[in-house]
Amino acid sequence: MSKIRLLLALVLALGLFATPAVAFQEDQTEAGVQALVNAIRANRKALVAVNLGLTDREAASFWPIYDRYQQEINANGDRLVGVIRGYVTNFTDLSDEKAVKLVEDYLAVEADRVKVRSSYLAEFSTCLSGRKLARFYQIENKMDAVIRYDLASTIPVVEEKSAAPAE
Repeated sequence: MSKIRLLLALVLALGLFATPAVAFQEDQTEAGVQALVNAIRANRKALVAVNLGLTDREAASFWPIYDRYQQEINANGDRLVGVIRGYVTNFTDLSDEKAVKLVEDYLAVEADRVKVRSSYLAEFSTCLSGRKLARFYQIENKMDAVIRYDLASTIPVVEEKSAAPAE
């Protein structure tokens, strides 16, 4: 039953996350972007709650840690949104220097995301069994994969500049 519940939750999440790239189009309002980000964050917690199956005792100690964890992850996600906005803004005339800077910024965000996730491992393990801890990180990974897949499918790949004609 839990596999079905997780699959259903991920399908619902896929529906919720089906349009995040719209938020990165230049003509979108800041309020629209923020509404989308808030919806993703609210639904993320609900998906964890539904799929983790915490006892009352586990929940009492897990959720305060999770809330602090999410604050750090959200700050990291905000940085990623900034990198994506920088890319979308400069996509049509992206210089080599700007492209390198965007890659460096992206890799820094990714490294920091891993640091945050790693830094909470010991704390989460104080309130979750090893199996629930693994399930929690799997749920997080699956939600991230859905979001990243959608972003990857909607953000255009940098095109190589065509060579200048010889004179």
